[in-house]
This record gives sequence, C-alpha cells and structure tokens, in this order.
Amino acid sequence: MEHETVIASQSEQLLLKACHFGASDLHLIPKKGHYSILLRKFGRLVETGTLPDEMAVRIISYLKYLSSLDISEKRKPQSGAFQKEIEEHLYAFRISTLPSVFAKESMVVRVLRQHYAYPIASLCYDPQHAESLSQLVHQRQGLLLLSGATGSGKTTTLYSLIQYCRTALSRHVISLEDPVESSQEDLLQIQVNERAGVTYAAGLKAILRHSPDVIMIGEIRDRETAKIALEASLTGHLVLTTIHAKDTVNCLYRLLDLGISFDEMRQALVGIAAQTLIELEEQEERKAIFEILSDEPLSEAVCQAMNGNYYKMQTGTTLAGQIQHIKGSWR
Repeated sequence: MEHETVIASQSEQLLLKACHFGASDLHLIPKKGHYSILLRKFGRLVETGTLPDEMAVRIISYLKYLSSLDISEKRKPQSGAFQKEIEEHLYAFRISTLPSVFAKESMVVRVLRQHYAYPIASLCYDPQHAESLSQLVHQRQGLLLLSGATGSGKTTTLYSLIQYCRTALSRHVISLEDPVESSQEDLLQIQVNERAGVTYAAGLKAILRHSPDVIMIGEIRDRETAKIALEASLTGHLVLTTIHAKDTVNCLYRLLDLGISFDEMRQALVGIAAQTLIELEEQEERKAIFEILSDEPLSEAVCQAMNGNYYKMQTGTTLAGQIQHIKGSWR
C-alpha cells in the first residue's frame, strides 16, 4: 500500500511539472535501462529528466488505471483520459500508449486545461486579426471555416470565438467534437461516439432540433457532414468549423471535393481563416497570425473559381507574406 502511495505521488508530481512548465504534452519514452521524460512546449520537445525502468512502468500502469485502460495489456496501443484538479484548476489528461522495441510501453499524456478559453485578442499577433474574426462571428448565419496545419491552434481559436459568442453576444452555442478537448461550463458540448451512433452527421441533425444560434463542429471530415453543416448555415445558424486545406483559397476546392458547389459556397460562406503560429523573438510565447478571406475578396475568390480561374490574395495578406514582413521587422 505504501509503495502504491509513492507511485501515485510520483505520478502527480510529473503531471504538476508538466502543468507548471506549460507543456502541451508529457512523453515517457523507453530507452535502454531507463525512461526519458520529455515535455512539449511550443512544438519543441525538452528532455527534463529520467526515470528508472521499474518506477516508469509503475507510473504508466497507474496513469492507465486512472484512464480506465487495461493495465495488463502491454502489446497493443491504448488510449483513454481522466480529469484531475491541480492547484485549483481542472485539467483533462489524454493518455496514449504504444508498445516499443524494448518490450516496454511508451506513453504520451496530452495536457488540457478545462473550463478556460483564451480571449481572442490574447491569441493574435495582429490586433486587427482579432477584430476581423470577432466581426465575422457577429453574423447571424453562415459558415465560417478555419484551416491550418496540425498544432497550429485551430481548436484554441474555435473555443475563443464560441466563448465570445456565448458571453459577449449572448448566443446559445452547441459544439460537436471528437473528442471534446476542453470542457466549458457555459457551453453545451456533444462528443462524437460512433459506437453509440453519434456520428458527426447524426449529432448535427440532433443539434439542429435543439434551437442553437451558433454551432461549432470540430472538423468537416466527409461529404455528409459538409452537407449538413451547409444546410445549417443556410437556415438561420452560424456554423464554425475546421477543414484541412493549404490556405484560404484552397478551402474552396476542398469544399468542392466534399460535394459543395460554388453556388452553395457563395450563399453560405461568411469567411475563411487560415492560421499558423509564430514564436515571438526573445520571448517564450507564440502568437497566431491569420490569412482571412471575407467580404468582397471572398465573393471574388468564389466567382473566379466558378469561372475556372484561381484567385490570388495580395502578398501582404497571405501567411507567407506576413511571416516575411514580421521577421524582416525583427532584424
């Protein structure tokens, strides 16, 4: 019993260390004769120590137990989650395990603070981007798309925008996510559960009967979800979602691949924002910059695409152009 208490204490110290560091992920990586502890922050992995094999294995088993995973199963990948209050803040910890060549499990713990969303102004490098995004969600209906690479902060931006809708605009917001990454007390959040029949498409149909003003969809992944999101945006709802595309203009062609016609885009789209993160010079902080396509340029881009032409944004408004300008100003 005393040994179990020590393992529980060591596990909590590891989680506390990750939270204090501001890490997005905690990695326990098996090496020959020991485990390495690595913390990911701003996309970079930092090695912060090592653990003896026996202790690391017991910590991994303890975290699997908290996540309701099979402790005895070490040959197959597993994933789960648990919540824990640390220094009066609630965190969700998403667990993922993999068997390794050393016949030992590797574990990654995603660290997610709950019941908290960053104000949109605090995320943006350019205050004008925050203003533009805030103005777009003032729309009563339409489709607002966010695109960007994995880890570019799309979900964080979505949470900020829907919190703004809820608090500043007093809108009824419902989200449909897979999974719910950050619990928000004043939002109605639905988690996709395909085993229970709650797919993105089925969940969206149910949400529409719940009288929302604003709907957040974690991601448009298939044609059925794209169609229902489009229909919702045309029938009195503002729909915020993410989509995988290279940049704002290419989102139009991605929608076309998903069965949405250019004419439907012209009617539904209120804006497209592509984002990336830049690390501020001499500061341990990253901010988002956005390539935003809305209003007349958006209409022109759709019109050009309908006529078989490719719309080119002004260089200064593209992500690449902004990055070049910002880095030039630091020299």
